[in-house]
Amino acid sequence: MLDVGLIFKIGAVGILIIILDKVLKSGGREEYAVISNLTGIIIILMLVLNLVNKLFTSVKTLFQL
Repeated sequence: MLDVGLIFKIGAVGILIIILDKVLKSGGREEYAVISNLTGIIIILMLVLNLVNKLFTSVKTLFQL
């Protein structure tokens, strides 16, 4: 079953990235805002890929002969 903590982690990273984006754009640092957005997306993708890896492992063990 999906861990509720993972949903909160993804939400926290999203909120942090939104705040960082607004601060950097208001300071005239659009380049850094884009880099921080990409970093946040990569962090979230790593969390989700870990979950998908666990799913494939459990399916593999379920259908293993």
